[in-house]
Amino acid sequence: MKTAVLGYGIEGKSAERYLKKHALAGDSVEVFDEFDMNTLDLSGFDTVVRSPSVSPLLIKGNGLEVTSSTKIFFNKCPAPIIGVTGTKGKGTTCSLIASILRAAGRTVHLVGNIGVPALDELDKVAADDIVVYELSSFQLWDLDKSPHIAVVVHIEPDHLNVHSDYDEYIDAKANIVKYQSVNDFVVYDSTNSESVKIAEKSAAKKLPYPSKEYASFDDFNLLFSEQVICSISDLKVPGEYNKMNALAAISAAWQYTKNPADYQKGLSSFTGLPHRINLVREVDGVKYYDNSISTVPGSAVADIESFKEPKVMIIGGSDKGADMSALVQAIKGGGVRQTILIGQSADGLEKQLESVGVENFINLGVDTSMNEIVRWAADSAEPGDVVILSPAHASFDMFKSYSDRGDQFVTAVQALSTKNA
Repeated sequence: MKTAVLGYGIEGKSAERYLKKHALAGDSVEVFDEFDMNTLDLSGFDTVVRSPSVSPLLIKGNGLEVTSSTKIFFNKCPAPIIGVTGTKGKGTTCSLIASILRAAGRTVHLVGNIGVPALDELDKVAADDIVVYELSSFQLWDLDKSPHIAVVVHIEPDHLNVHSDYDEYIDAKANIVKYQSVNDFVVYDSTNSESVKIAEKSAAKKLPYPSKEYASFDDFNLLFSEQVICSISDLKVPGEYNKMNALAAISAAWQYTKNPADYQKGLSSFTGLPHRINLVREVDGVKYYDNSISTVPGSAVADIESFKEPKVMIIGGSDKGADMSALVQAIKGGGVRQTILIGQSADGLEKQLESVGVENFINLGVDTSMNEIVRWAADSAEPGDVVILSPAHASFDMFKSYSDRGDQFVTAVQALSTKNA
């Protein structure tokens, strides 16, 4: 068996390790790191393992089996899988599910797009364990099995610079439920039309949230079927949208534990993932929040709506083809004191803001540094304000990744000196 691994990022390297570890006599594995799909010759190979960024639609070859790390994992995993997809909230929802189930005493493997390569964990998984798998559209693109519990959080247009159109993006996401049976479950955001449409394609039992029949919240508590599970104050990650993520997590975990103490412990012990609306520091009465994971406009809109204080927003980056009109309107009417535009998208955003009469912005463009960006934010903010890095765009025009962007923001904020020093 001769196997080609296309792409040598995190998942490509993991696939190579796994395949070589489990190779039989006569098997070989060849890695292609930099290549052009239009000219790549795959003749002589039996199998291709594509990395998430490589479209399965571009891989050609007679009799060639095309697979991925995700497909290999699903085919070989002995434990039930809780799969989570959506445009925003996937990582937090996965982490909340894992935290609740671990509080219930279960062995949980948290893998996938959240940063832990699934194949690195596969040999550690036992039949009575539980796998929580964060799944991007790229990982779901050609998946031919669905998880026992599929969780579909908020969906909006994304990755339109890779997918041919929004329909293709949605179709890829829908594979999370396509192969479910009546013995499975689908948890979905009942307030999001795309999540609802995907859930309707499933044969599984449907668990919408928020729903009085299933998970919901009131002014004080998180509930399941009107039973108090725990106080909202037990949820340590801020923002209205994280209440929704908590409902998704409760709905998924409910199939394994109904003990309110597990939920209270699990939710309260999770304090957030890096670069997801984390409070970095307060300086001169101004709080600085890092939400560098925000790569779609809906995330930035949610941040604007979640904070009642006057805001200084840092917006912009590499364009993924998303519609920014809702974000522009949120900036106009959401109590934003100043918007700092950065990156390749800054000029386009400037024009859109001007078109709706917004004047309180500064365009720093691409030729700037995070230190300069943070200095502008500090000079623009007043005591009682919040400064939020919520770019609504990818990071690759100025930074190595969203985490690099967030790390640089944190470093710059930590370096700020107080005006009274």
